[in-house]
Amino acid sequence: MRIGLLTEGGYPYVSGDAKVWCDRLVRGLDQHEFDVYALSRSEAQEDEGWIPLPPQVNRVITAPLWTAEDDGVVHGRRARRRFAECYGELAAALCAGAPAEARATEADRFANALYGLAELARDEGGLVGALRSEGAVRALERACRAPGAPRAAREAPVPELLAVAAHLEHALRPLSLDWYEDDGLGAVDLCHATSGGPAALPGLLAHHFAGVPLLVTEYGVRLRTHYLNAAESSPAVRTLLTAFHGRLAAETYGRATIVTPGNAHARRWQERCGAHRDKLRTVYPGMDATRFAGVGESPECADPDTLVWVGRVEPAKDLVSLLHAFADIRKEEPKTRLRIIGAPSGPEGKAYLGHCRALAAQLFPDEADGPHAVGDNPVSFEEIGGPELPTLADAYAAGAVTVLSSVVEGFPLGLVEAMFCGRATVSTDVGAVVEVIGGTGLVVPPRNPRALAEACVVLLRDPERRARLGAAARARALELFTVEQNITAFHSIYLEIVSRTPVRRVLLDDTGEPLPFAAPAEAHVPGRWTGPAARVIARGGPTWAAGPPVRATTPIPATEGA
Repeated sequence: MRIGLLTEGGYPYVSGDAKVWCDRLVRGLDQHEFDVYALSRSEAQEDEGWIPLPPQVNRVITAPLWTAEDDGVVHGRRARRRFAECYGELAAALCAGAPAEARATEADRFANALYGLAELARDEGGLVGALRSEGAVRALERACRAPGAPRAAREAPVPELLAVAAHLEHALRPLSLDWYEDDGLGAVDLCHATSGGPAALPGLLAHHFAGVPLLVTEYGVRLRTHYLNAAESSPAVRTLLTAFHGRLAAETYGRATIVTPGNAHARRWQERCGAHRDKLRTVYPGMDATRFAGVGESPECADPDTLVWVGRVEPAKDLVSLLHAFADIRKEEPKTRLRIIGAPSGPEGKAYLGHCRALAAQLFPDEADGPHAVGDNPVSFEEIGGPELPTLADAYAAGAVTVLSSVVEGFPLGLVEAMFCGRATVSTDVGAVVEVIGGTGLVVPPRNPRALAEACVVLLRDPERRARLGAAARARALELFTVEQNITAFHSIYLEIVSRTPVRRVLLDDTGEPLPFAAPAEAHVPGRWTGPAARVIARGGPTWAAGPPVRATTPIPATEGA
């Protein structure tokens, strides 16, 4: 099977998002072939290069999402009219109201405009100049001033309309790529988008132009990320961009054959955004359990009087509530210590770490055993890699109870790592925490230091219960969250999609004539079942294309990207 893997700011780049998951997927499915189509996020990401790629990656084709030089395409009068009509319809769909009876109509309007722009780009050349033109801004302004448009859009000044137009140009850059011919995505058996948003847009176009089935995987719902990041925008910009990303998500979920959320939290978001329940298959992220095996099989190595927090230091982790909870814990269990292990995330994280250090010094003055001893604070701030904590497994081994105090979480990877280590856990009820824990740990409301403290005290005083919960947590993690279960699940989904939507190809003999009955059913089973003399034309292409395919862009050999 030939898979077109679609990524954005991720695999195969060294600093990419979800690169570890994608690499494990590709290496685990070595019976398939992969063509990687990657959208990069920055020049620095491209300069850092790629991770080493396995031999089943046939080629890698990249395009920058962070910049788009004017391609010099000058559209004629008819092409300009087509662009004005399609872009105007796209803008009108974003500015339309959202009563229940109008949602289906506006979704069709958005889809027709999107694919109309894609067809224009395919027929006439790129749309970079057109999307940046004054005509695009005027079309957006007309849609915002039309009757029925949201109030925030009607009141949008020109600078805010320019900002919206610039964002739409950025988001629609995949329309201008030359990836959708029979020698590109049109020749794969399946497109697998590793996230929503821009990464899924090439899959939508491959489905539109060539009928290639689309699989969408979201471990963090892209639309949710947009909502969280759009809080600082003006009301007009937020309204229009939210409408665009919402329409794009609904179109992606509607066209995809199967959508695989990484947890029930993401699944609820996708259902709310229009994903049909029959298309949804939860596939948990796969994590490497082997590096935690030593700690997980030796639970007695933990310090029974130590609490451990592990993660990125940032405000969403709510370490302030954890420190206040620890103050209550010390009143009940004076010997308890708290080890906060992790590095700050960006400038905001560094400032937050400084605030937490100051709060810890205020709440817990240095304590000394006697008048001539040096005081010691019961709260320590550490990072992995030092002599005391050389590895991540050593961090979880440092304490008997692992604490998660977040107010915002998607899929709590740190919680799964603690479960692999056989640790009893106390967590706040956010994101997919309850789904991951499944009764093998204690869960309390977020921003409630008293409840957090009471749960920790209960486990500190009951070593037998800690042992039972830790063993159950490790068993659950090994059953649900390993690399092996993730790869097995996607292998089954690949076969199911291809069996439901087989790729239609014309096979030719040496003379260029079609071969009747040349694609037997077993051609969709992993393996090389076709004879060497058969040549393949994707989806009824012309006979002159029967030779070696002409690549859309010159791919870089996998060895050079290592």
